[in-house]
Amino acid sequence: QVRLVESGGGSVQTGGSLTLSCAASGSTYGSYCMSWFRQVPGKEREGVAAIDSAGSTSYADSVKGRFTISQDVAKNTLYLQMNSLKPEDTALYYCAAERGTYCPALPRDFTYWGQGTQVTVSS
Repeated sequence: QVRLVESGGGSVQTGGSLTLSCAASGSTYGSYCMSWFRQVPGKEREGVAAIDSAGSTSYADSVKGRFTISQDVAKNTLYLQMNSLKPEDTALYYCAAERGTYCPALPRDFTYWGQGTQVTVSS
């Protein structure tokens, strides 16, 4: 079992920045894909960024150039640096993990999830 706990959400104005953290504990040995998703009420959960066990990263087109995913393996912590935030980035952000070399494409293929942290961007 892997436990994920997100932190760092909050309210910012358009153009502001936030850094989300996701602390992992439990059976964290081995290869994992770590990913950030977000969801707004009434919409499906969407992938924001992912990092695989080799350190390769991928981003949704809507956040490319503004968000950066990274991880501190020694601290078992995943980060999402979010810059130039827009109102459309407002959502509940989730951290997810799946054991394996590569990252699944769909939320349903991730086994472990955090409880989410709210990000609100005002215009």
